[in-house]
Amino acid sequence: MELQELIDRAEITDAITRYTLAVDDGDFDGLDTVFTPDAHIDYTESGGVVDSYPVVKAWLAEALPGFSKHRVHLVGQVAFAFADSRDEAEVTAYFHNPMRIGDGKGGERVVEVGGRYRHTFVRTAEGWRSRRLHEQVVWTRGF
Repeated sequence: MELQELIDRAEITDAITRYTLAVDDGDFDGLDTVFTPDAHIDYTESGGVVDSYPVVKAWLAEALPGFSKHRVHLVGQVAFAFADSRDEAEVTAYFHNPMRIGDGKGGERVVEVGGRYRHTFVRTAEGWRSRRLHEQVVWTRGF
């Protein structure tokens, strides 16, 4: 593996970390450092929307406050498949996303989603950005 590929992998992994931190912290403007302005995002498998990045960003800002403000993503294995041009990569990251939500009785319960984030990352002047995200849900619990 060449040095540039190691650097690219680290930068893409950093973008995935920025994604999870922005979502968990409710810093939706922070997602601007993760996605291209024309990105296509699909959250339909977890009950969300599929649309362009600006629409999905607004939806996240509206939908996620329904969950506790204490959210935490856990990201595991990350697989990379770089295009011949080296300016695009198909990236799969395993995730586990437990969240707390009101139980309708004054308390809270934990709901969990696990699966794979499937990104298409592209090299831009600002660094690696996701042009496409499909959240593939493998399992849920507590819904």
